[in-house]
Amino acid sequence: QVQLVESGGGSVEAGGSLRLSCAYSIRPYTHYTMAWFRQAPGKQREGVAAINDAGTTMYSYSELQKGRFTISQDKAQNTLYLQMNSLKPEDAATYYCAADARSWLVSGGYWESTSNFAFWGQGTQVIVSS
Repeated sequence: QVQLVESGGGSVEAGGSLRLSCAYSIRPYTHYTMAWFRQAPGKQREGVAAINDAGTTMYSYSELQKGRFTISQDKAQNTLYLQMNSLKPEDAATYYCAADARSWLVSGGYWESTSNFAFWGQGTQVIVSS
C-alpha cells in the first residue's frame, strides 16, 4: 500500500529557506519515480523536481535555471526531501509529493505530467511573505 505524507511547510520571509519532507511507503514497488509538484491558487499544478530509485534527479526548466531547490531522498528513512533556498513570494503554493512505480518517468520530461503519477500526498502549504 502506497502512502505519502508531506510535512515541513510553513510561513517564511522572502529569501528564507524551508525543507519539505515526504514520508513514504511504496511497497511492494522497488522501482519508482518520486516528485514534488506545487499548485498556487488559480494555477495548474506544476512539477518542481523528481528523483527515481537509482538516484537520478531532474528539475523543471525554471528551477534548473535558478538553482535554488534540491531534491533528495533517504531510503533508510523512507523520506523524500525538497530543500528550498532563496524563497520568493511566487514560490508560495501547496506542495505535493507524488510517486509512481515507473523509474523511467524521471527522463524525457515525463515526470512533469501529473497524469503520470498514480499516488499523491495531501500536500503541505508554503507561504512566502515579501
